Amino acid sequence: MSNKAFSLAIKTITWMLLVILLFFLGALVREFFTSQTVRPLRPDEIWFAIRLSLLTATVSSTGAVMAAVPIAYYLTRYRFRFQDLIDTFLDLPLVLSPIALGAMVLIFLNTGLGSMIEKVTGGIVFGFKGIIVAQFFVIIGLGIRQVKLAFDAIDPEFENIARTLGCSQYQAFRKVTLPLAARGILSAFLLVWARALGEFGATITIAGATTMKTETIPTAIFLSFESADIHSAAVFILILVAVSLTLLYGTRKLAA
Repeated sequence: MSNKAFSLAIKTITWMLLVILLFFLGALVREFFTSQTVRPLRPDEIWFAIRLSLLTATVSSTGAVMAAVPIAYYLTRYRFRFQDLIDTFLDLPLVLSPIALGAMVLIFLNTGLGSMIEKVTGGIVFGFKGIIVAQFFVIIGLGIRQVKLAFDAIDPEFENIARTLGCSQYQAFRKVTLPLAARGILSAFLLVWARALGEFGATITIAGATTMKTETIPTAIFLSFESADIHSAAVFILILVAVSLTLLYGTRKLAA
């Protein structure tokens, strides 16, 4: 294949996918302006879904990144037995169906230990806490991978130099590694936040789909489709698309 043909092929494939996605978006916008709503979409319901989604995504993403930082650092800087096996197991939330993951959590919460956790936390299933738990376990694998990439990009020699200057391992981590990885960690946070915002499968399994209670934006889309209200679904999808595109663009700017 000549250079010209190769260049044409890769450009064609790229633009074809872009055009298809734009057609999807165009069909959504058209549906928004032309379809009739089955029921009046109350502004308070829209704002409730937006607020709940933003709040739960922020809490779950903060928790996921806080957990991902020490785990990713451990996987990056230490060598131990069964490391590949453990690393693989920690990737499970990345490939497992969110519904299956949510079902696993739900089944665990029905065990003796799970029932005890339910009592101590004041109840997880079918409530606000259930949404956070669902989002956390869906995004934690992605968080670990992204933070690990940030640590992998930092030469361990910087930490070794700090250690020779009298820093403890923790001080070298806090004063050298974390500042150098800060941009990558922030980028990881934005990425998992966007993923948490769009989470549905595990959320509906653990927290259910109750209007004005566990109604995140993806749940509102599901409830709208379930009642054949395509117009309302289009409203929520457009909101989700706008927020997701903004976050993804911001992530790329940070990584540049």
